[in-house]
Formats: sequence, C-alpha cells, structure tokens
Amino acid sequence: MTSQNPHNIPKTQNTEWGFWGTLNEHAEAGWPIAMATISEATGCDFDATRAFLDSRYGRHFADSVLNYLSKGHPLETAIKGATQEWMGWKIGRVTAKEYGIPRGLPYLTGFVTHCGIIDEQQAA
Repeated sequence: MTSQNPHNIPKTQNTEWGFWGTLNEHAEAGWPIAMATISEATGCDFDATRAFLDSRYGRHFADSVLNYLSKGHPLETAIKGATQEWMGWKIGRVTAKEYGIPRGLPYLTGFVTHCGIIDEQQAA
C-alpha cells in the first residue's frame, strides 16, 4: 500500500450527486476524511477513490455514512464506520459475474477499483 500526500486529494467532479451530493452540508468536511479513509482501507489511489465517491456507489456509501450520523456519531466516526462496514461485505457470485470483480474481495475495495478502471477507460 502506497502512502499518499493528503494535500493532493482531488476535488469532487460531481457536486450534484454521488457522495458529495448525498452528504449535502457534511460534504465539504467529509470529502477529505472519506478520501483518506477509503484510500487507506482499500490500498487504492486517490484517483480511483475520487471516481468511486463521485459515482452511484459513492451515493450508496454516503447513505451508509448518513445512517451513522443519524445514530449520533460524529462525521469522522460515521465515515470510518461506513468504511469498516463496506470492507466487511464480500463480493458474491452474482456481483463478480456482472462486474468482473473477483469473488470474495471486500466490497469497498472491489467497487473503488472498478470505478477507477471505468474512469481511466473514459479518460482514454
């Protein structure tokens, strides 16, 4: 796993939807926390993590964060809790077949990697 400079966190490219749009008033404070926490947990770079958070999967991840916030957890704890939750889920047979993500991989790692690959393909 490569350590990344937290000062090089890319900005969202999707302020209307994804993680940012779903977190609303928590988005600005939550973005750097989510970027660093997810990147550290998955071993994925900031570009793949940004692509994930800007995607529909980022919206679903933000829903998990909001669930923790609704239970009274502070923002950083909510993001870390959602990260642990998503890392605890595993890619199953159907998801592996549909997305080409290896079965058994942590769900968060699989979808961050998947979104990073899609983002690179679209940029090419």
